Order: sequence, then structure tokens, then C-alpha cells
Amino acid sequence: MPLSLNHFISTIAEGPRDALPPLDAIRYAETSLPMSIPAAGIGLEKIWQHLVDEIAPAFNISANYYGFVTGGCTPAAQFADLLCSGYDQNVQLSDPHSSIAAQLENAALSLLQQLLAIDQDDFRGRTFTTGCTASNILGLTLGREFCVATAGRRRSPPTDCSVAQIGLVAASVRAGIRTIQVLTTLPHSSIRKAAGATGIGVDAVIEIPLSKEEPWRFDLGALEEKLAQPDAASIIVISAGEVNTGRFATSRDDMREIRFLADKYGAWIHVDGAFGLQARVLSPSESHATIVEGVHSIQLADSIAGDAHKLLNVPYDCGFFFSRHLSLQQAVFQNGKVPTADPSEIPSAHNLGIECSRRLRALPVYASLVAYGRTWYRELLERQIELCRSIASFLLASDSYELLPQNTDLAHIYIIVLFRARSPLLNAQLVSRLNASRSIYVSGTVWDGAPATRIAVSTWRVDVERDSALVIAELERVVRE
Repeated sequence: MPLSLNHFISTIAEGPRDALPPLDAIRYAETSLPMSIPAAGIGLEKIWQHLVDEIAPAFNISANYYGFVTGGCTPAAQFADLLCSGYDQNVQLSDPHSSIAAQLENAALSLLQQLLAIDQDDFRGRTFTTGCTASNILGLTLGREFCVATAGRRRSPPTDCSVAQIGLVAASVRAGIRTIQVLTTLPHSSIRKAAGATGIGVDAVIEIPLSKEEPWRFDLGALEEKLAQPDAASIIVISAGEVNTGRFATSRDDMREIRFLADKYGAWIHVDGAFGLQARVLSPSESHATIVEGVHSIQLADSIAGDAHKLLNVPYDCGFFFSRHLSLQQAVFQNGKVPTADPSEIPSAHNLGIECSRRLRALPVYASLVAYGRTWYRELLERQIELCRSIASFLLASDSYELLPQNTDLAHIYIIVLFRARSPLLNAQLVSRLNASRSIYVSGTVWDGAPATRIAVSTWRVDVERDSALVIAELERVVRE
């Protein structure tokens, strides 16, 4: 081979380079793509060289890619992913006599729950998914099952009504339910996708913001009013780390009150923790107290969704899902037979999610957790927060930019920085002009009805001094120009 495997891994790992590849590299890669399948293949050595020399230079890989919260791929995760593909294990069935795959996945999930301080005995329904979108679908599916069945049991006389068994319409009629509502604040778009996919309906996602100034937080009074509707079943979705601001929907007191209300009205609580769940690795120091408070007591939820390709810097695609209700999860997702209730056995992944075929995503997770450990992940998140706060400090002092939301102090800055240019003309072009140099990449969004720019930091390659200087230089460049 023209390039050794070790050299290839070290080349990928060494970074950084410009956030976006040169346009010439993309054009060259595009022209190298064959437009028809060859009658005779070019062989392993030539395809290797084609991919490494012509295709790979057109990919983006950098510490300064701040668009999608991609994270990155650590060397340990990268090597494990090669093994994952090479050995191509079927992880859906737990058979300790044929492969270690199921036991390894169970160990990886256990280690992940330890890292996040999620009690393994409380959350026994656990599995890997393609990402937080798939995990949110699992959460709303179980929430739909739970809240409709609970409404049926609370009728007089009580009635059994399983959506999974008799369908959404029949179960709702039997339970006396006219609507299932998803009550939330500033949800990620995947929540609406999940509501549509599960038959709950996109329009059933209802936002209940505390105020215009803090739209990511719950108005608990309005929440109870919605929960008290006699003909509605409810799922409460909590954003632990809002997509634009990184802000948290709850505090410890909020979570306790929401748990009380959910129990009172028979609702299900689901946490979308794609952006914020990793905050549970932080020590409750003064500088991180506000952030730690935002993920305090989320273990009171019924289900929790997360993204390992953000949190752990393992390859796309890797999410995870934790549920308190293993038996319910197995009943809803059962694959042809009643699953075992023996707590000493590893539950079959066939009965824990939507897939019947799935790669061993657990292997890069396992490799990363064992290779780097708890302290490494805590210090990584601390560096990511420090970088964001350094950028935010510049924005606060700038006459040309405005840090969002307004009246933000650094204690609230997590791994996302949201801002806009004070000049409407510059603000309309800000994202494209920042990305024009290709040395950093940011994403555009809308905040309070106007364009805004988002920097999201999630990569293990983060270097506070180097990256802060680069981002600030780019911010100053577009103002000068």
C-alpha cells in the first residue's frame, strides 16, 4: 500500500488544517469520480491511492470547524472503528458463546453511564443508536406508549390500551384521549421530526417558554395548565443544552417540580441531552456552577438521549438512549418473542430499539472511555468552555459585535457562542464572510427574528490560545474589510 495504516491514522489525528478544504481540492476530487461502474475493478492498491490522494483532501477536518457539532475522531476511536468495520459483528443478539460483541456493548454502556453519573440500576433500558435524532424517536415512542396507557388505567373503569399492540387511534379512543401533546421549550428540530414519525404530529409540539428573555426555560404554571387538560396525554421534552445558545431548560428545583407534575398527571419526561449531557462530567466549581446546575437532577427523567459523536469524539454515527422502563421498552420494541426478564442476562438489543441490524458502535465508545478516562474528558470539556468564554469576552468588549442572548454573562457560556454584528449590512453577510477564508467555519441561525451566527466547539483538538487567537482575528478581519 502507498501509505501505511499507522501513518494514515497519525496523519488524520495530527490536524489542524483549514476548516474547509481548498476549493481546488474539491473540484479535483469531483472530476476524479467515475460516472459509470467499471467492468473490471481497479484493485485494492489503486482504490486506496485514489481515496487517500484524490478524495480525502476534499474532506473537512479541523479544530476550527464550528458548524455542525461534529466533535471529531480521536486516534483510539479511529482505530476501534477500523476494527468495528473489519470484524463486522452482529451485536443485536446476546450470545456469550459466539462473540464478545454483546458483552462489550453492555460494558461500554455501563462505562458511559458511570462517566455521566447516571445510575445503571435505575436506567437498565440502554442502547446505542445512530444519533440523538434516533434516540429522540425512541423517547417519544415510549412516551406515547406510557402516557396513553396511563390515561387508560386512570379511567373509570380502568382499561388496558397499548399503542404498540392495537395502534395509536384505537388505544387513544379506548383511553379517552383526543390528543398527545409534546410540551417543551426551544426544541431541536429532531423533536418535531420524532413527533411526526411517531404519529403524534409536528403540530402537537407545544413550546411553553418562561419569557422572551429566557425562552429556553419552562413556564411551570403554563406547563401544569397543559398537563391538566382532561382529554390530553402528555410527553415533556427537556432540552439539556439548547441548540443555538447552549442554555439549559431546567435547574435542580425545576426538574423536581416537573417530576412531581409528571407523576400527578401521568406524563412522560424525556431529556434531549445531545448538547448538554456531557456537563455532568464537570466538577461543581464556582466557574462551572451555572452549567452544572443545568444538568442537575435530570436523572429524574424517564428517558435520556445523547450523542456520543459529540460527547466522546467517536465517529459518526453514534448516539445512545437510556430508559428507566426496560420492560416497557422491550414490550414496545420486541422482535417476535417475549424478551427475558432475567436481570442477570444482557437484554437483547433486538428488543431495545428500532433496528434489527446494527454495527458495533460500542467499540469506539469503549476504546475511547478506556483509553482516555474520566479526567481527560472533564479537562477536554473545560478547555472547550474556556475557548467559548474567551471568544465571548472579545464579543462583550467589541463595538462591532453583540453577544446573544442579550445581558449574557460568562457564567452562562457553555460550548456554544451566539452573536451578531451590530451593523445590519455586515450581519446579513457575516456567516459567508467569516467562512470565506476557509480557516474557520461557522453556522448561521436566527435569534429573536434576526440573523445570528453560531460557533459550536466540540472537538478534542481544541487549543484555547491558538483557536481563540484565530477566531478573534477572523472576526476583526471581516470588520476591517
